Parts: sequence; structure tokens; C-alpha cells
Amino acid sequence: GAPRPVMAAVPPPSAPGGPEPPPLQYSLLLQHLVGEQRRPRAWDPAALGGIPSPPKSEEQKMVERAMESCAFKAALACVGGFVLGGAFGVFTAGIDTNVGFDPKDPYRTPTAKEVLKDMGQRGISYAKNFAIVGAMFSCTECVVESYRGKSDWKNSVISGCITGGAIGFRAGLKAGVIGCGGFAAFSAAIDYYLR
Repeated sequence: GAPRPVMAAVPPPSAPGGPEPPPLQYSLLLQHLVGEQRRPRAWDPAALGGIPSPPKSEEQKMVERAMESCAFKAALACVGGFVLGGAFGVFTAGIDTNVGFDPKDPYRTPTAKEVLKDMGQRGISYAKNFAIVGAMFSCTECVVESYRGKSDWKNSVISGCITGGAIGFRAGLKAGVIGCGGFAAFSAAIDYYLR
């Protein structure tokens, strides 16, 4: 058969003298797409191809609360400080040229046993100091954050000042002020770098 002519969809003409159909108003369309009448869609990870997460059980909530507690953060900082301090102490003892130095015989070479003993002693000493400082700083920061109710850079600066001041105060007021300022500046720099 003969091909049928393709006709474009044309709106039906209005009856003469009848009301005209309202023209499409882009402002009304924009109101529904991006304006005040837009309906926000609920975010569903399953719709985006993600894995939907089931509601958390009481055990999971309890573990999360324990991990967010000040005691856990302080214990974690204490362990981390111990490991880092131990490694730093062993490293500094390994490159120290005064290990086994004898003033009566300055050219004597230290034995491996003396070097290892010094590395162990210095590693334990540094590890204890770093662990104490890490626990103090972490605990103080957690308390300051809980008191202020905010999580920002000021918490680390305040807790750095308190920790540095407490450590330096054992050597006097001037050392406490210097420790407060130095530790606060160091905390601010680390916080700025990490954020």
C-alpha cells in the first residue's frame, strides 16, 4: 500500500470565540524544578546503587559509644604514644655517638651489648614519656570538646596549652608558659595540616 503521510501533533484549534489554552509558563516550571515548590527526594543509597545499611543493633551502638568515650581515646593515644616514643628512642640511641663513651679511653669502640642496652633503656624512657603526653593531650581534648560542645581547632589549641603548661610547670612558671605556647602552636599546626 501507499505510505501514510506523517502528521505532526498540532494542538486542536480552539473554537472561534472560545478561551485560548494557557501558554506554557517557564517560571511555573522552574518553581517545580528548583524553586520553592520543589519536593526534595529522600536519599536512598539503594536507589543510587549503594548497599542499604540495616538499623544498628544495641551491641553496635554500645561499641560505638565505648569507642567515642574519653577513656578509649586516651588509652588509644597512650598506646600510640608508647609505640612512637619507643621507636624514636631506639632511633636516637642508634645514632648517638656517646653510647659507651669512656673519658679514660676516648677511642674505645662500644660493644654491641652496650649499644643494645642503651637503645632499650632510651626506648623505654621515650615510650613512657610519649605515652603520658599522648594520654594527657587526648583526655584533655576530649574533656574540652565535651565542655564546649563543638569540634573545631580551638579544642586542640586549648588542650595543647593545658598539656604543655602542665608538663612545663614542673620546671617553673616561665617554663609552663613557654610549654603552653609551644604545645598550643604545635597542636594548631597539626590540626591545620590534618583538616
